[in-house]
Amino acid sequence: MIRFSAVLGLMAALPWMPASAQSRVEAIRDRLLNANQWRDHVMVVAHRGGGLQADKTRFPENSIAAVEDAVRVGAEMVELDIQKSKDGVYVVFHDTWLDRSSNCKGILAERTLEELKSCRLVIEGTGAVSDETVPTLAEMLSVTRDRIFVNIDNKLDIFELPGIVAVARELGIADQLVVKQNLWSAERIAEARRIVERIGPDVTFMPIIADDAVRDVDFLEAATQAFSADAVEMIHWHAAGQPMTGDGGPLFGARARAVAARGDWHLWVNTYAIANKAGGMLSGGRGDELAVAAAFPRETYGFWAERGATVIQTDEPGAAIEWLTLNGYRRPYADVPARHAAAESSAE
Repeated sequence: MIRFSAVLGLMAALPWMPASAQSRVEAIRDRLLNANQWRDHVMVVAHRGGGLQADKTRFPENSIAAVEDAVRVGAEMVELDIQKSKDGVYVVFHDTWLDRSSNCKGILAERTLEELKSCRLVIEGTGAVSDETVPTLAEMLSVTRDRIFVNIDNKLDIFELPGIVAVARELGIADQLVVKQNLWSAERIAEARRIVERIGPDVTFMPIIADDAVRDVDFLEAATQAFSADAVEMIHWHAAGQPMTGDGGPLFGARARAVAARGDWHLWVNTYAIANKAGGMLSGGRGDELAVAAAFPRETYGFWAERGATVIQTDEPGAAIEWLTLNGYRRPYADVPARHAAAESSAE
């Protein structure tokens, strides 16, 4: 007689079983680790936790409120900036100075955690002081745990990465992190490999490669093979006064896309803005300003999706997800929020 428990085990292993058996974060992991199976889906990363939307008027950057919104709209990942307090606690904050993003003044690293907890985060676009304090990395990861992936932007020395990952490991979510580092030479690859070996195999390491330093696709292949990369953050620099890119540059050319397919990794583009710099500075002039402020999302999100990008890091995660969904660049998740499920249906 066949045991009922054995039948259930067999059914769970079958590939045709509904995706609802997966948690949201497991489904995201599947798409992150299997790029070639998901070339028809563009993942969205909320820059600075999603706090820079609508001319910075909705949330403080790197705040719990912004991260909660990124989860709600269906982003796959939030990018968080990491600093360290005077007494050695990792906190989530972008600048070295406290002045711009909080109601405190001075250098963050000269304040203890207790002192930082007296600082309130500011909604930069309105100047409103929120109820949120500077979050520790552990506090923020407790919010993201099992709900959304986290892309770590380490504002400290590269040698802090093992300590940053240790915080996630204590919470049991090291495999929900993506850490990264700029690579441009064989020496830089070797240095990063030493750090990655200290971090451990359960964390995704992502190379960052910029086309002012790297235009040789052979280096791109060497760098990704060295780390069995699942994604590469590509920078296509754009200077003020220059025309928008027409082809995506060498890192999004046919040869680069072939390398990505061979290596089964995602091409990642950054459409977010940099203060006082040309629009789309990191994405060939095709950034969030063009998509949202100028109302040409097809010339931004559509352009990069058609050039092979399957991850977009943006200041406008809600707007990006809505446009990508309506135009067939995202595949639904089993637990996708109702309004996005409706958008998927109307696009078909």
